[in-house]
Amino acid sequence: MTRKVQWGVLSAANIAIRKVIPAMQRSIRCEVTALASRDLIKAKRFAQELGIPKAYSSYDELLADPAIEAVYIPLPNHLHVTWSIKAAEAGKHVLCEKPIALNATEAMQLLQTRDRTGVKIEEAFMVRTHPQWLRVLELIDSGRIGEVRSVIGQFSYNNPDSQNIRNIAEMGGGALMDIGCYLVFCSRLIFKSEPKRVVGLIQQDPMTRTDVLTSALLDFPTGQSIFTCSTRITPSQRVQIIGSHARIEIQIPFNAPPDRACKILIDDGSDLFGTNAEIVNVEVCDQYTIQGDLFSRSICEGIEPPVPLEESIKNMAAIDAIFRSAKSGQWETPTTFLAKRESPAVNLLR
Repeated sequence: MTRKVQWGVLSAANIAIRKVIPAMQRSIRCEVTALASRDLIKAKRFAQELGIPKAYSSYDELLADPAIEAVYIPLPNHLHVTWSIKAAEAGKHVLCEKPIALNATEAMQLLQTRDRTGVKIEEAFMVRTHPQWLRVLELIDSGRIGEVRSVIGQFSYNNPDSQNIRNIAEMGGGALMDIGCYLVFCSRLIFKSEPKRVVGLIQQDPMTRTDVLTSALLDFPTGQSIFTCSTRITPSQRVQIIGSHARIEIQIPFNAPPDRACKILIDDGSDLFGTNAEIVNVEVCDQYTIQGDLFSRSICEGIEPPVPLEESIKNMAAIDAIFRSAKSGQWETPTTFLAKRESPAVNLLR
């Protein structure tokens, strides 16, 4: 029988209650046994609704529970590093929501903590192991679209609520941190390298001081990526990968539905109406279930999680450079402080 890792969740955040916890409860390797909130009534209510045995009134209480092996952290962005370090020092493995830190320097603290404590720490980029992205990478590796030269991405929603944490600068809000991080991550994933330099353009809300419309150009050794993300325009998301022979379009690249098949379009460009395009249907799955399974597997088998911490630091470095460019009006070079370190090999077998 497959062993289930005992999980605790720090915070009753909406993403945890509505998406991640129910998905992990369908996992063959996860058992969510505790939920913590600074509001005990809230913790007990959601724990009862979700069938979670234990509810705690503080995060420290949950971390003190010796039965908990791993924690999922969906706290506001500015608390990610603090509580990831506390969890690791309590001997718990950590799956932390993106962005894992507010900058690359902060993220480096997690690397030092991981190496000192021996626990696993992973940023929750659930897209990394969704079958549609694995299929996309297979298509690219097989040469189906030729040499990849351009990646075009867009991700947006409309949330003008100034009290929402995504619109609070001190909490690490803004479009680039909340959703642009996916576009940076997937661009790096597709090109299998780091951008040599980046340019960023940012429109900032004068009241919230968060970026509400951000565009960036990432210059990779073999091609370019361009993207726009926004918290103030029509909800939409798409990624196009354009090669020398054909292009791939991912219709729902990030918020992939758990109850419907995802579609990948492969188009050789012979008809601009797309008449000859091939549609690849990807199996119905819940990417949060897969994420929980694979992180739990990495714990049980002592292997590297799908998103090594080194990759998260590189992602943060690119985001830092985009922010710097928006201020300087010039090309900026990502700085990771990882020159002498290599990311461990990643095992994505399910």
